[in-house]
Amino acid sequence: MVPHHHHGPAENIRTAFFLNLGFTIVEIVGGFLTNSTAILADAVHDLGDSVALGQAWYFERLSSEKGNYRYTYGYRRFSLFGAIISTAILLGSSLYIILESLPRIVSPEKPDAQGMALLAVFGIAVNGFAMLRLAKNEGMNARIVALHLLEDVLGWVAVLVVAIVLLFSDLAILDPLLALGITIYILTGVIRNLRKMVPVILQAAPENIDISALVKEIKEIDHVKTAHHAHLWSLDGQHTVFSVHLEVDKNFSPEEYIRVKGLMHDLVKKYGIYHSTVEIELPEETCRNIDNGECNYFS
Repeated sequence: MVPHHHHGPAENIRTAFFLNLGFTIVEIVGGFLTNSTAILADAVHDLGDSVALGQAWYFERLSSEKGNYRYTYGYRRFSLFGAIISTAILLGSSLYIILESLPRIVSPEKPDAQGMALLAVFGIAVNGFAMLRLAKNEGMNARIVALHLLEDVLGWVAVLVVAIVLLFSDLAILDPLLALGITIYILTGVIRNLRKMVPVILQAAPENIDISALVKEIKEIDHVKTAHHAHLWSLDGQHTVFSVHLEVDKNFSPEEYIRVKGLMHDLVKKYGIYHSTVEIELPEETCRNIDNGECNYFS
């Protein structure tokens, strides 16, 4: 709960979502009416933010729900699916803007500068209001979305500056140049997000956790002979899952078993791991998952 504020994060994100989505529709129509590729490019930016806001609202509501027999880890990984959808939308829309802008650099078409200026002022007001509403929240989700909206405000300031210049000059090429600039900025963000998403999709070990150092510490626990089948991956880029098999050199008493499990609990907590599974194999046991010597991994 956010102190000293009557609106929760989910409600404020919902309000920002509908504001942003509604204005995105307005600016798409306005972009065609004013013949401005810069407006259309900013519409693509806002469309991407609308999708991000929709996801943030949806997952803010889902975050408190527990896992079930269908989705045993809960709903956190759905955010990754949503990010893939956002990426596809932004890539397709950006390609359209590039195809529209390049011919206008060769043969510039002057847009309706007055209409651009009015839309820009409206854009600054709408995105600024949504940003200020979210900035009051303490939730990380809301703060991140507020930063995206700040980018939108700055984008509309750039559109307003170009519109004012066009009111007093014939530099029609500024419109497609600004459109390309906004689109390149969008694509830079898309590529940056893709670089973060792909390792998560492929279940790579997160870069912020050194799995070899973790396994080394595990092997330093008394009576742990080796550690194998050590797997570390991320649910959604933030919540990490870890599993490992520990082969011990003696049959454990209940007290020793509890002691090792307690030390493992402290270790995974130290490394900031969200969920862990530890299997202890006694000397006479054979690893259930042995496959072409894989159980010697990290041994």
